Amino acid sequence: MTQTNSTGRVAGKRVLVTGAARGMGRSHAVRLAEEGADLILVDICRSLPEIEYPLSAPEDLAETARLVRKFGRRAVTAMVDVRDAEALASAVDEGVVELGGLDAAVANAGVLTAATWDATTSEHWRTVIDVNLIGAWNTCAAALPHLVERGGSLVNISSAAGIKGTPLHTPYTASKHAVVGTSKALANELAAQSIRVNTVHPTGVATGMNPTSLFGLLSEKRPDLAPLFGNAMPVPMIDAVDVSNAVLYLISDESRYVTGMEFKVDAGVTVR
Repeated sequence: MTQTNSTGRVAGKRVLVTGAARGMGRSHAVRLAEEGADLILVDICRSLPEIEYPLSAPEDLAETARLVRKFGRRAVTAMVDVRDAEALASAVDEGVVELGGLDAAVANAGVLTAATWDATTSEHWRTVIDVNLIGAWNTCAAALPHLVERGGSLVNISSAAGIKGTPLHTPYTASKHAVVGTSKALANELAAQSIRVNTVHPTGVATGMNPTSLFGLLSEKRPDLAPLFGNAMPVPMIDAVDVSNAVLYLISDESRYVTGMEFKVDAGVTVR
């Protein structure tokens, strides 16, 4: 397990995290709290019919808040769908009032469908693009009014699939590539306001994002594609905290002149 001794690297910062109820989102929130941040925690807390695995529940979000508070940090929670720009902005505004400001945002909420090209539906496309891409945009747009006068950091979680053409989940791959383009455009536009915008690109992470059908497709229908998912390093998956450590760096002042970067935490899957 990666070392996570606290040194107050984001002490006093106020950070928005979406998809915060479990998985990587919870890990980001807890790691940031461990290093001194207060959190606005957002999650949909209900499942979606187009997604084959269950999403989070209200008690998951409450547990993330409890873990944050264990470190003596403040946690504001909101059950909001990131596809709803107005509701998300309202929740962020309310959280900012409670915390007294905002310094960074992590657009972490995301979903994954799995299918061959001829079984990929318009519903797959709409749900994945709306959550992964439009949701990331909505997160940035909700945070930016609170950052433009003082600067800050936007961290948008992409994927190794945002760098290589990972098959059998084309809407996901497309959405994660688009997050990179969106982030680079914002990095250019917002640099003059000292707002940094970066993307993080994990390989497979042991979380609740687990569509069983993808493993079925790779083992039964298209085993020839399985090598594209293999890491160069001798691990099948990485831990969520490995990604959270990258998020921590990009929110901390250690990365004060880092913007427009594609930060890979991928065990080498994209170099193959």
